Amino acid sequence: MTPTPIESGAGVSRSALSIEEGVRRRVLVVGNGMAGARFAEELRQRDPGATRFAITVVGEEPHEAYNRVLLSAVVGGTLTPRETRLKPAGWWTARHIDVLTGVQVTGIEPTARTATLEGGAVPGQVLAWDELVLATGSTPFVPTIAGDTGPESGVVAFRTIDDCGRIAEHVRAARHAVVIGGGLLGIEAARGLLRKGVDVTVVHAAGVPMERQMDADGGAVLTRVLHEIGARLLLGRCVVARHADAGTPTVLLDDGTSLPADLVVVSTGVRPRVDLAQRIGLHVDRGIVVDDRLATSVPHVHAVGECSQHRGVVPGLVQPGWDQARVLADVLSGDDTARYEGTNVLTRLKAHDIDLTSMGRIDVDVHDRDHEVLAFTDPRRGRYAKLVLRNDRLVGAILLGVGDAAGPLTQLYDTAAVVPRDRLTLMLGRAVTRSGGPESVNLAEMPGPTVICRCNTVTKSQIVSAHRDGCTTVEAVAESTRATTGCGTCSSAVEGLCAWLATAEPPQPAARAPQRPAQPRPVSASAEGAA
Repeated sequence: MTPTPIESGAGVSRSALSIEEGVRRRVLVVGNGMAGARFAEELRQRDPGATRFAITVVGEEPHEAYNRVLLSAVVGGTLTPRETRLKPAGWWTARHIDVLTGVQVTGIEPTARTATLEGGAVPGQVLAWDELVLATGSTPFVPTIAGDTGPESGVVAFRTIDDCGRIAEHVRAARHAVVIGGGLLGIEAARGLLRKGVDVTVVHAAGVPMERQMDADGGAVLTRVLHEIGARLLLGRCVVARHADAGTPTVLLDDGTSLPADLVVVSTGVRPRVDLAQRIGLHVDRGIVVDDRLATSVPHVHAVGECSQHRGVVPGLVQPGWDQARVLADVLSGDDTARYEGTNVLTRLKAHDIDLTSMGRIDVDVHDRDHEVLAFTDPRRGRYAKLVLRNDRLVGAILLGVGDAAGPLTQLYDTAAVVPRDRLTLMLGRAVTRSGGPESVNLAEMPGPTVICRCNTVTKSQIVSAHRDGCTTVEAVAESTRATTGCGTCSSAVEGLCAWLATAEPPQPAARAPQRPAQPRPVSASAEGAA
């Protein structure tokens, strides 16, 4: 079949990063998840007139791009699927980004630079491209379980918005639910099910819930918190079978325990989706191997998000994918200096009644000679804090049930600022003013590079700049900078900044159109003065 040009100019010979006068480069994005959609948005922000790039995004799911971070809220009934959309209706079309939903890329020819599609209006349609971006994401890992394990029998992997729909169908008649997997997503799913009035048991193979984000002591406190809100945790156990042929459906554990389970939600991790990359001969390890410019082993083919592997690391959270999308957009726009050097990941548990933040190095013993470790444990009140310091800088932390301290400590972690000498002050989450006295976070003295919205790497300086340009409300700031559009936990901080700025410095009378956020300084950069 003759390739369908995404834009005129097919067959023009040019290098990967050169832009010929009057010719738009055709960029095909495979994957309409959070990384692929973000890349398309980032690239268009660098070309708002659509004169340099023709962008097409192909997604298998029959939905517009949505925020996976919010899926547990959909399970819990506090959000509708529609409310998880990344952009409102018509947003992509208005920006000249072609989005094909419910369509699968079944074949790619790197030499001819074509892609074959299935599921669209024209079966077997072939698209031509100049640059190919793989953002195929990951697939849920489902352990081997004997017996009745199909979705129709009430066993559902928790990964997509359609999975939320299947869970909702079964939960209406369910009395007992078993969540397999006590990691971040599993705990969020369990909390959502509890809000629906279902009896919930979490079965987790490790001895600590969320073992990637927690140490043993913190995990013990989190286990107690989960028990107190109604969840049952069985640690160090695995589900080996499910039986739904007669009476109440049950699951069988590896120690012989039988549990009632009308609904089984599987959340045991994900695996990078690399099948398409393997078929076209890309270098694949655990993920699609990319360099600092997000290039794969084949020219003109790039990868971002959970399908990629950079410096041996496969990202499992949203923020690295969004950082990669930003860098790749710079690369394709001709920025020779653009490099992705990794992301200092911070994890927040987004579950009702549980306030948990984990960042950086946490696997450090309290007696480690190369680090200073501070710890506070209050199991009865569900509070636990562990701070890991090196050279008087915060390099890791676990913060459970200490919400007031999480914000200031996150800022110290992001800016690599020297921490207060008074370690008790530090544990309480106090900042240090220019006068040297401790006090709670002072918006005026907060350094400009302080990251306010980690999901989108938005700094205080960028929010101040947006306010000066006329973005005086949280909504306007979100449109200009994307702050608050990720997990939403920074909304109160943005609201506070807007309120402070309203009295500190009135905005300019004329607002300009939202600009692409300026590149923030790396988190390792030293703090500068207030913006």
